[in-house]
Amino acid sequence: MSRCVTYGAACSLDGFIARSDGAVDWLHFSEDAREIMRDYWSGIDAVLMGRKTWEVAAASGSGGGSGGGIKGYVFSRTLEAGSVRGAELVSSDAPGFVRRMKEADGGDICLLGGGELASSLFAAGVVDEVGLNVHPVLLGSGIPLFLDPGRQTDLELISCRQIDGGCVMLRYRVRRD
Repeated sequence: MSRCVTYGAACSLDGFIARSDGAVDWLHFSEDAREIMRDYWSGIDAVLMGRKTWEVAAASGSGGGSGGGIKGYVFSRTLEAGSVRGAELVSSDAPGFVRRMKEADGGDICLLGGGELASSLFAAGVVDEVGLNVHPVLLGSGIPLFLDPGRQTDLELISCRQIDGGCVMLRYRVRRD
């Protein structure tokens, strides 16, 4: 059985993961969301992120990995070897790298952030699930949750749970028909 790759994020109802300047001051943190995330992270042993997401994580002090035996991978064609501390730099063939990861032994894999990396992995068909914490706010503009992967991806609802603050946790499986 292969490892599950989940694309996860908190987002506004209109599909943004941050304001245009990267601010996430609109996010609502709650104990039930923390509990859901704690359960989720207990099965993860690898985190995938693009350069921009890694730069935000590094600036906040969390670096490339999340600790607790979780290995971080940063995908970038512009960063130089040795410039990524706390994570492994992958500079070519992101879909092929993730396919090989999925077939190797280990826990599940979390794809963080949005943008180009997620789009390329959806287009290549290597993402298995989508997990969203949808917040009751319309930002109007910002950093989109999804970019165009160039093809339709059909999803099947696994779970839907209302949580504190009017947020909704959604979990979908990518259909492979």
